[in-house]
Amino acid sequence: MTRSSVARIFSSLRRGANWRSGARFPAIALFWIEDEACGGWRGFSTAGLARAKEEKEAWWKDTLDKVRNIGISAHIDSGKTTLTERILFYTGRIHEIHEVRGRDGVGAKMDSMDLEREKGITIQSAATYCTWKDYQVNIIDTPGHVDFTIEVERALRVLDGAILVLCSVGGVQSQSITVDRQMRRYEVPRVAFINKLDRMGADPWKVLSQARSKLRHHAAAVQVPIGLEEEFQGLVDLVEMKAYYFHGSNGEDIVASDVPSNLEALVLEKRRELIEVVSEVDDQLADSFLNDEPISSDDLKMAIRRATVSRKFVPVYMGSAFKNKGVQPLLDGVISFLPCPIEVENHALDQDQAEEKVLLSGSPAGPLVALAFKLEEGRFGQLTYLRIYEGIIRKGDFIININTGKKIKVPRLVRMHANEMEDIQEAHAGQIVAVFGIDCASGDTFTDGSVRYTMTSMNVPEPVMSLAVSPISKDSGAQFSKALNRFQKEDPTFRVGLDPESGQTIISGMGELHLDIYVERIRREYKVDAQTGKPRVNFRETITQRAEFDYLHKKQTGGQGQYGRVSGYIEPLPSDATMKFEFENMIIGQAIPSNFIPAIEKGFKEACNSGSLIGHPIENIRIVLTDGASHAVDSSELAFKLASIYALRQCYAAAKPVILEPVMKVEVKFPTEFQGTVTGDVNKRKGIIVGNDQEGDDTVIVAHVPLNNMFGYSTSLRSMTQGKGEFTMEYLEHSAVSQDVQTQLTNTYKASKGTTD
Repeated sequence: MTRSSVARIFSSLRRGANWRSGARFPAIALFWIEDEACGGWRGFSTAGLARAKEEKEAWWKDTLDKVRNIGISAHIDSGKTTLTERILFYTGRIHEIHEVRGRDGVGAKMDSMDLEREKGITIQSAATYCTWKDYQVNIIDTPGHVDFTIEVERALRVLDGAILVLCSVGGVQSQSITVDRQMRRYEVPRVAFINKLDRMGADPWKVLSQARSKLRHHAAAVQVPIGLEEEFQGLVDLVEMKAYYFHGSNGEDIVASDVPSNLEALVLEKRRELIEVVSEVDDQLADSFLNDEPISSDDLKMAIRRATVSRKFVPVYMGSAFKNKGVQPLLDGVISFLPCPIEVENHALDQDQAEEKVLLSGSPAGPLVALAFKLEEGRFGQLTYLRIYEGIIRKGDFIININTGKKIKVPRLVRMHANEMEDIQEAHAGQIVAVFGIDCASGDTFTDGSVRYTMTSMNVPEPVMSLAVSPISKDSGAQFSKALNRFQKEDPTFRVGLDPESGQTIISGMGELHLDIYVERIRREYKVDAQTGKPRVNFRETITQRAEFDYLHKKQTGGQGQYGRVSGYIEPLPSDATMKFEFENMIIGQAIPSNFIPAIEKGFKEACNSGSLIGHPIENIRIVLTDGASHAVDSSELAFKLASIYALRQCYAAAKPVILEPVMKVEVKFPTEFQGTVTGDVNKRKGIIVGNDQEGDDTVIVAHVPLNNMFGYSTSLRSMTQGKGEFTMEYLEHSAVSQDVQTQLTNTYKASKGTTD
């Protein structure tokens, strides 16, 4: 059909329908698109296009409904690794079970590296993936220590839900409280699993009441155990009102039967309690409950899901991972009650709008937004784990790293199965995949270039502690450098620099443990023994009042000399200033030619790298240039640069400089009986207590303490509280030290300079 015939059809339609301005065609309009391949034109209807769009949308929604991104967190020795091992076995990821400290020498599939096991903490996040009843479950192992703040934040950011494992004997322990606090901070919905019901002294009801009191969980059991300790045989599901027994060598054969007659009264009581607790936070169920209407298992299941996804309720499962009982119902609970990626709100920060929060749709139809949350050194180079929040990523696509601005091609896209990989062509929002051959750092955000979003703030906290480190053997220098480069990429809070005086390598980080872990990892992973110096606190210097400068740098040696005069003043910046150094040229006229101004600014910047009190950088300073003089022959960039360096030194003392030290926000949790000792110790360390709360039998104090006084605190807290106390510490601000501390630090610095000069 030609263009002219289309025109004729339209004109006849117009005449036949007596078409006038404002009249409309029927609801289904026709579009004619030139089809060169067919040598003619093809027709499409808007209804057909809309239907195709709906079908496409339904496809990705169905796919995302069947994805769960979960983490498993627990106190040490609650059976987290054993539980993960069983999950991998029942989902077919592994074909035989190995115990954590197995006699066969194989060890559990997900067992942590030696260092993590010794320290009792997770240092890096790891990801594996399995399938349960047509649902894809990505399991992400999350670190739990505040020194690894960045790693914790990124791992928890990737999660949509979590399993909190509690020991039926130990109950809610210190690390359980820590990991739960982090989940609450990052708004992660969770289910609880009371493990080790086969052990002597197991009491799940005591643990449930501790979860309510210590963790402040709005929680109820969704199962009742059939027997405890040695007599633990199975579980009764309170939603379905069925009893389940686990037979077979590895508990893989599940037998369903009626509720045992001796448990009927307890089961009915616990089911009523479950309905009551959920009714308190779910209006739909509350209506049925208050009207005494019968509540079906489907109604109850939907109510539990709504309450769990909105983080108002925590369903409590039970079992014994070691005895292979209760793991499959827990997996069913993950599918039934934890959210899929589109049910969780994820926010990005728009770099074009001063890091304004933007809600992501979570659909593959949007622009690509993906977060690199873990790096691994693989056989084929760097392996980068990506969580895709929006859009689609395809093999061969070009993507942009927002943090560096680099455009990168995706050479290979894989889905991880523990250690094995499966090549895929594309992946969409909600999925976790890995990419080879992309040079990036942990926490970098990738987009398709149409938006400039980052998933975490680009404002990385400044390191608060430094340590001189060097390899003992000269031959291992290459491996030592390789280790430091890799760790810098993985962790933006870990910095490496050189001491300009001694030439030593200085590593800086977020605390004592942070740096200790990296020194230990250099030894274990790269076989390099490193020696460390005494920890150094990153002090700063600043000025407190305005001071004038007028300095003439004049030097005459045979030939061209040096001549430069600078005049002006320095003053402190206001406390809310975003910049730490400001230079302003207020010269009117050409007292100093404009081509020398950048050299003057560079000289002042260089002078601010080392203050004259203790040799640490000068911050919050504004330098204003008001006058100067130059020589037609002898003036040069070097002359003015030196003039500005000496000018700052000349007026620095008159500006009443002070030393700033890093102050940490310290949260200490300990049994109330030790309150007097712990509070006295915080005061002795010149801490200011700003908060004091009671959590059950524990006291929680929040204090602002100078970092310089916090060395060795973990050891002294343990001895003060018989090992029951725990603390977290994060950087708060740099603030001025007292006069006696300033005198002491200045004298120490002068003495060291006297010995080296």
